[in-house]
Amino acid sequence: MRHPHLVTLTATTFVTWTGQRITAVALPLVALDQTGDAWTTGLVGGFAGLPLLTSAWWGRRLRSRLTSGRALAALLAVQVIGLALVPVAVATVGVGATVLCAAGLVTGATSAMLAPAQRALTADLAELPGNGPDVGARALAWQDLAHRSSMIFAPPLGAWLLVVWGAEPLLWCEAAAVALSAVAMLTVPAASATSAASATSAAAEVSEASAASAASAVEPAPPAEPAPSIRTVLRNHPELAVGIGLAGIGGITWFAFTLGLTLLGAELDRPGELVAAGLAGYGASTVGVSFVVPLVVHRLPRIPAIVVSWVMLGVAYLALPLAAPNLLAVALVSAVGGMTMPFGIAALNALIVDRTTGAERRTAFTAETVLHSGGASAGLLVGGALIGAFGAGPVLVVTGLVQVIAAVAALLWLSRPSVEVAGPAVSDAPR
Repeated sequence: MRHPHLVTLTATTFVTWTGQRITAVALPLVALDQTGDAWTTGLVGGFAGLPLLTSAWWGRRLRSRLTSGRALAALLAVQVIGLALVPVAVATVGVGATVLCAAGLVTGATSAMLAPAQRALTADLAELPGNGPDVGARALAWQDLAHRSSMIFAPPLGAWLLVVWGAEPLLWCEAAAVALSAVAMLTVPAASATSAASATSAAAEVSEASAASAASAVEPAPPAEPAPSIRTVLRNHPELAVGIGLAGIGGITWFAFTLGLTLLGAELDRPGELVAAGLAGYGASTVGVSFVVPLVVHRLPRIPAIVVSWVMLGVAYLALPLAAPNLLAVALVSAVGGMTMPFGIAALNALIVDRTTGAERRTAFTAETVLHSGGASAGLLVGGALIGAFGAGPVLVVTGLVQVIAAVAALLWLSRPSVEVAGPAVSDAPR
């Protein structure tokens, strides 16, 4: 990526996710130490999911204003306040359930707005004159790599820092990282401002006779267009409905992988070992593949890549009960299941870039975030009860079947003559 603003957006993704994953090690310990109640350790994460699940409703008007680095910097500044609530309370009045819930609500609300707005701004800047084709898809793939790479080294780094520094400094660590990202984000302009500046520079080089007409072409940016509803965007773009819908199903069923392997390990007298092996295999394969995705994303057939990625993950779920309790087999099955996921996510992001612009694009990225991440939160809420009622192995099999059947059904639905697909699902489609 040669565009400096795209590099800044990717670096911001890396810094914020690294800070978040480092302090995730410390926050439950601080909550337990301060309150003495184990149930409070998940309050921040639990309450962070509430604004995410409802952001399509309360954030609709705000999305239309998040079109520049300055707006995203303001959002990050609010997030810093939410992140600082816990360490400030530790140093003053003490941490209670109210502080933990408030921190979760503030950080959850800002995260729900930030992620789709940042991806939309990346796509907008990538389409400016002077950038080649598929720059947006590649930039989003690099951001996904920045996100994934942090989950390899950040947790063990957080564990080491916890021993060296203690828990409270780690909480300040994430707040400082987000504050640094906010400062960097101030340098990123809106795509409309950059485009206008380019047009003004070009106008200055033309003859005096054509200067007036050139200047008239550079008009003030129009008012922010109202954001369409998620339902409207998905109805207008069947391919996006398929890709985002499959991501939502994948989010809902994710609990089967994390909770399922955890409880399956307990059932097989290998507590903690199966989930550690599964997450290690999955994480290593997705990060390794993510280095390749930006180089080939322009060649990915969009819908096939999305469908194959969820089918492969579903098949991995089906095979995990058979692989257990062998740790190497669990790691290998998880690695195979995760190997295609970066391709599927990159293809979905590229499809959104190809098919949408402006407010519609911001809504599409919001739908992706709400359905996938919100679905994961919803799945975790009921996942424990389902596994307790039916067992970890059967739940893994059923959720795997759900993903495979949903992907195949979606592909068949798109192939119907009555469904109009807007252009070829490849990156060189005319925009």
